[in-house]
Amino acid sequence: MTPQPGREVLLVGPGSFEAVRHYYPQVLGARVHPLVERFLAMDHGQVAAHHARRHPEANPGAVARVLATVPRHFHWAGADLFNVATEDGRRHLVVLETNSSPSGQKSMPRGASEQPSCGYRRLIEGSFLPCAAASPIDGELAVVYDKNAMECSGYAAALADATGERVLLVPVAEADRDPPLRVHAGGVLHVRGPAGWRPVRAALRYLTQQPWTRLPPVTATVIYNPVLACLAGGRNKALAARAYADLNAEVATTGLRIETPETLPLVPLAEVRAMVAGLGGAAVIKTPYSNAGQGIFTVVGPGELDAFMRLAEPGARFVVQALVGHAAWDSRAAPRLHHVGTVPCARGEVHVADLRFVVSAGPQGFSPAALYARRARRPLRASLDGVASRQVLLTNLSVRAPDGSWRQETERLLPVDHAHFDALGLGLDELVDAYLQTVLAVLAIDRMAARLLRADGSFDHAGFAALNPDPRLAAALQA
Repeated sequence: MTPQPGREVLLVGPGSFEAVRHYYPQVLGARVHPLVERFLAMDHGQVAAHHARRHPEANPGAVARVLATVPRHFHWAGADLFNVATEDGRRHLVVLETNSSPSGQKSMPRGASEQPSCGYRRLIEGSFLPCAAASPIDGELAVVYDKNAMECSGYAAALADATGERVLLVPVAEADRDPPLRVHAGGVLHVRGPAGWRPVRAALRYLTQQPWTRLPPVTATVIYNPVLACLAGGRNKALAARAYADLNAEVATTGLRIETPETLPLVPLAEVRAMVAGLGGAAVIKTPYSNAGQGIFTVVGPGELDAFMRLAEPGARFVVQALVGHAAWDSRAAPRLHHVGTVPCARGEVHVADLRFVVSAGPQGFSPAALYARRARRPLRASLDGVASRQVLLTNLSVRAPDGSWRQETERLLPVDHAHFDALGLGLDELVDAYLQTVLAVLAIDRMAARLLRADGSFDHAGFAALNPDPRLAAALQA
């Protein structure tokens, strides 16, 4: 049985990986699309050369150097991207957000000659273990998670196979009053397992819901990824926007750029109406520190804005972002972006779809780890006709029940296999662009993470508060 958060800590031993437990059913018998397989076989030089043919303004040497960069803090990430067009017809991909605990492997079909644990094992051997080798701690290996037990247990099994050790699989529910982990003086993580409390030398962390409530930003135990990366943008949409802008200024002379919709971070509730009006009356309003589709409000017209204002908590701050919608929807925002969407189906319907692109980084730099797409519930049309815009625009598969549990609407999953990839209308150009956009976003957040540390390597609370002026979050970090 697949373990669930809130249950006991398990010891996962070598030889326990079973594909049926770690992949969605529709992916088990699927094979990766030939075009995607071709892309995944490209090295850094080939990616840079291909990108230069479509983007002559970009320096191929700079692209290759970016892909070969080894980040200091943020080694595993997934970006969510939309395929969009401008009013003058230019098509490109935009980054919506970057995720510091990204799902991906359970949705990724295999190549024809690959073993069942291939994607999991590549990430463990190529990225996690090189990071873990730097740990000064003598202790166990662990996977710590609050959701996505299917994938997290797969990583634990792959880690056990790669090392020959038993691995602690540690469920930590968000509201757990007696969590099976704690950080001792000196920053060493301990886990309460079957043999009692044990020190951990390195842990793969899949804590998605405000992870700073359970782990500090910096630890002596190697955490992959550290909570520091979450605060710097991997779980903080406000500071991510700042990180993207800073990196864009730094690489402007290379012709590279992180493409995003216009974004206004940490907007007080009293100013939200004015910010939405400035974006043409249509926007996406986000709770800065939420994820998995939670805390996202699409606004198309005054009725949806009024509904948001009634629900919003006074004193809270929000990220307000220009809406990517239908070309026919009224908006005065500039530059105006609209969805390209999926290839029309037999009924002529087009759906909004995003692309999740997961990367990992090791000693040789970045490599793709997984990718998949998700479509919205309702088709994209020139008129909403009374349909709530979130039904047309939001793509996340995670749905949270009132009791805090999660379910997945996998009927909207679009794996990159023979049966589904062509519906996305993406080619090699778009895959290369998505890869580079993801890597640039990760590097931006990694550099922001470095800015949040003092010279002695400790977390700079004052510096963070200056960059991210949110008293509520600052108080939570000091607690």
